[in-house]
Amino acid sequence: MRQQAKWFLLLHVILGVYAGSSVCSKLAAQQPFLSATFLLLYGLMLAALVAYAIGWQQVIKHLPLTTAYANKAVTVVWGILLGMAVFGEAVTPRQVVGAVIIIAGIVLFVRADNEEEGGK
Repeated sequence: MRQQAKWFLLLHVILGVYAGSSVCSKLAAQQPFLSATFLLLYGLMLAALVAYAIGWQQVIKHLPLTTAYANKAVTVVWGILLGMAVFGEAVTPRQVVGAVIIIAGIVLFVRADNEEEGGK
């Protein structure tokens, strides 16, 4: 159980990194094309995607693929939080309700997956 919790934590860290790559992409898009800042942000985006890809490969070795994919929906929640924190975007009540539904869905899915695995 403790080992699985470690992989869930890593999964959510790499999903945060994946969402962070989108922040770098948006910030890069706001810069003059091929400027030093553009290139730096674009490089950070690519580095984040490489880190995500390597982390994802490690996670799917240790967690069921269905569980890992179900958790990818949390990137929507990361997007809401990062949009608010980095870009000052407003968070609407509908977005909050949607985020809660996403998290509840992930919890229900993972619990069902774990119950099915335990019943084997």
